[in-house]
Amino acid sequence: MFYSFIRVVARVIVFLINGNTHYQNKEALPDGPYVLVGPHRTWWDPIMFALAASPRKFAFMAKEELFRNPILRWILVHANAFGVDRAHPGPSVVKTPVKMLRQGELSVMIFPSGSRYANELKGGAALIAKLAKVPIVPAVYQGPVKFSQLLLRKRVDIRFGDPIPAPTGKLDDEKIKAIGDQMQVAFDQLDKEINPDFHYVPDESKYLEEKSKGKVN
Repeated sequence: MFYSFIRVVARVIVFLINGNTHYQNKEALPDGPYVLVGPHRTWWDPIMFALAASPRKFAFMAKEELFRNPILRWILVHANAFGVDRAHPGPSVVKTPVKMLRQGELSVMIFPSGSRYANELKGGAALIAKLAKVPIVPAVYQGPVKFSQLLLRKRVDIRFGDPIPAPTGKLDDEKIKAIGDQMQVAFDQLDKEINPDFHYVPDESKYLEEKSKGKVN
């Protein structure tokens, strides 16, 4: 109930501050649960993805520190978020989303790069999809990366790609790399389908902040 309510609120806010959002290729989305993956380009692209894929509801990972505030913790828990210790991720980082997916009511949203400014795809999405036996759906966000530009009502596009079947068999390093490459190819193709001239340029100040923390090279 809370998720549905907050999604309506988010949709109204996005319309008021931007009102120029476009969702493409929704027909590619599976009827059942799936792992939605995409490159992390802004702090609001998870909101855009969740709105674009409606009526499907999502669970998502959030850094553990956010759950220390009791009010924010209540909001995050009721919005289907679960905490992750990014420095020392434990088994729950896989077990929790797999359990949610198996229950069939929620899909899971994951940004495989782990950061808005990192390019290396991680194997977590592949492992979760394999254990839950659900497909991986690639998606991309194209639009403003600065909030001030979003307020100028610059165009925002969300495009979904064809599902990647759940991995089977042994998930070794070679297969994880192959799936990561497949996701990256899908991201690149989706970007071209929206705008062949698109080139992602991160917010420089945020990039430098991430680099100072050793999150990017």
